[in-house]
Amino acid sequence: MPNDQDTRTARLYRMATPDHTCPYGLKSKDLLERQGLKVEDNPLKTREQTDAFMEKHGVETTPQTFVEGERVGGYEELRIYFDLDKPKDEQSDTSYQPVIAIFAVAGLMALGLSWYSFENIFTLRGFEWFISISMCFLAVQKLQDIENFSTMFLNYDLLAQRWVPYGKVYPFGEAFAGIAMTAGALLWLAAPVAIVIGGIGAVSVIKAVYIDKRELKCACVGGSSNVPLGFISLTENLMMLGMGGWMLARMF
Repeated sequence: MPNDQDTRTARLYRMATPDHTCPYGLKSKDLLERQGLKVEDNPLKTREQTDAFMEKHGVETTPQTFVEGERVGGYEELRIYFDLDKPKDEQSDTSYQPVIAIFAVAGLMALGLSWYSFENIFTLRGFEWFISISMCFLAVQKLQDIENFSTMFLNYDLLAQRWVPYGKVYPFGEAFAGIAMTAGALLWLAAPVAIVIGGIGAVSVIKAVYIDKRELKCACVGGSSNVPLGFISLTENLMMLGMGGWMLARMF
């Protein structure tokens, strides 16, 4: 296994033709260099060279890395070799990275807007912006592949199960409410929309997860999400419900 003072040599074979430079080959080279190994870089400059290399070594893909003559494999295997990732059979299917990225960026944007507008980072309006911007980001995630989202949404949303087109209406409603609340405009419409979709969503999640005890993937960050249905989706819907109620109350 690698050590802190690794002086070994790695031979890297990667595709680098005039028409295509393999990105994983470049990532493998960078990883090897950052781990302190001396890299013998061997670009495969034609399709024929690549095919001949794969046939010779009995592999189906490039890049391929050899450390001290022993084949490690491609980029993913290299990350496992350096203990940067776990083997696939030990990796969890769950990932909260998309949610963390959305809320972190939304929070920083809200702080920036608050400072720009009031010369104060922590303001009530800044908190409102955090929620409304988060709604916009979450809506964008769903709108990237609305067909896939709407299919996953049908697994648990009570209204979508009774009126299937609602699965495609929901992201637009969330985006509209988020944009309007960020701008402070059309609140007479945006607030009820947020209350309705947030309320239905919260009830649906509570029933599916906490009453029926079902283990489902959350559609909150899009149809390809590995986020489990539960706290995150419930939080999203409660944020919309609460924000809608707050904005509606402000109007009177």
